[in-house]
Amino acid sequence: MGGAVSAGEDNDELIDNLKEAQYIRTELVEQAFRAIDRADYYLEEFKDNAYKDLAWKHGNIHLSAPCIYSEVMEALDLQPGLSFLNLGSGTGYLSSMVGLILGPFGVNHGVELHSDVIEYAKQKLDFFIKTSDSFDKFEFCEPSFVTGNCLEISPDCTQYDRVYCGAGVQKEHEDYMKNLLKVGGILVMPLEEKLTKITRTGPSAWETKKILAVSFAPLIQPNHADSGKSRLVHLPPVAVRSLQDLARIAIRGTIKKIIHQETMSKNGNGLKNPPKFKRRRVRRRRMETIVFLDKEVFASRISNPSDDNNNSEDIEDERQEEEETKPSELKPDPPVNFLREKVLSLPLPDPLKYYLLYYREK
Repeated sequence: MGGAVSAGEDNDELIDNLKEAQYIRTELVEQAFRAIDRADYYLEEFKDNAYKDLAWKHGNIHLSAPCIYSEVMEALDLQPGLSFLNLGSGTGYLSSMVGLILGPFGVNHGVELHSDVIEYAKQKLDFFIKTSDSFDKFEFCEPSFVTGNCLEISPDCTQYDRVYCGAGVQKEHEDYMKNLLKVGGILVMPLEEKLTKITRTGPSAWETKKILAVSFAPLIQPNHADSGKSRLVHLPPVAVRSLQDLARIAIRGTIKKIIHQETMSKNGNGLKNPPKFKRRRVRRRRMETIVFLDKEVFASRISNPSDDNNNSEDIEDERQEEEETKPSELKPDPPVNFLREKVLSLPLPDPLKYYLLYYREK
């Protein structure tokens, strides 16, 4: 499923394409997508395909197409402090993006059938926390994953503000999914070949909206052949944050405010003396079109007849621009993690500095 937008050369260009096609429509969702590089969730040998708008599957590891994830994120209408349940949490890519929006006082749980995928998700989550500079731009609601069949969740589990199911749901399981929601909550799931948004407006009142046609693998039914008994899935408890965690959140928030105030004081309105960058040359490119027909994939390239006529003119213009800008061209400085630098400069014991930085490697 996918192929709705053009492939990008990197994560930012993929997000640009999703925005242009109106799959990403809000700033919070855009920030979350830009903060986590989709390629980090691919196996190394498949990363060349990470920025295509296509689903990817290898063994039990699966990622939906970017256009699907963006529609899901927009439909969930996420806000800080909400509780979220991801049924079929997979690699944890979606759960981590959701966690960036939920913030430190949200709840972020996932249920995944395959234990090897749970381990993969934990490795990717640890890699993001330990190495990504984007992590310090947010207060993160770290996801917790449990192994089990999402159709066997214990009936005494808490209800959630937001629920997403990443596998095809049959009509017979619709009520089961609805009962996972609090009143006022939103459920997004593929229901009978349609990505569907269901809002619980009352104890037994619902509003349903079909978003787009999709094709998902169906939910795997519980198998009780071995023991004859249901294996109930117990979700993680909703725990109160420790005093240490609350102190870390407060200190990091205070430091971020200080950095912002210092920046505003130094630059006035923040727009004074902006760095000079070389203007990005927008080239006319041949568009790749991917057509799906009865499970077969056909790829074709459609060229604009004017491309060939204007090609030499574009090359000449670009050469002239490079000559004009070469003497004064300034390359942008690499991004600086100001929060990290500020913490490391504080007169604190090293163990406390490392705690404030989540023991990050960079």
